[in-house]
Amino acid sequence: MKMQRRQFRIGELAKQLGVERFVVRFWEKEFQFNAQRSHGGQRFYEEKDLEKFLKIKELLYEQGFTISGAKKQLKLNKSTKLIASKKTTMTSLERKPDQSLVLENIKKVRVQLVKLKNLL
Repeated sequence: MKMQRRQFRIGELAKQLGVERFVVRFWEKEFQFNAQRSHGGQRFYEEKDLEKFLKIKELLYEQGFTISGAKKQLKLNKSTKLIASKKTTMTSLERKPDQSLVLENIKKVRVQLVKLKNLL
């Protein structure tokens, strides 16, 4: 017996997320998300889509990321691979930090240190 996947319309998805429909549309555009559409153009989302939108909401609302920062974080999470250990538990592999991001953060810290020095 074949199980059907659960699908959500945009209103149902927005309700599950606790946001307005226009927020879902905005995130869909910003995070380059392609929802399935009916012949009439109505959007349909699956459980995996709900999980992705929940992660986006967490990054933006709870962790305080900007849209740009959330995109980078999702990209980092996507590139992190999972492996099974001998105890069959899942762990993530360490990823080398992106050198350009490290340099950008160092520059920001330097600017903040100069500002602190000038205050003293």
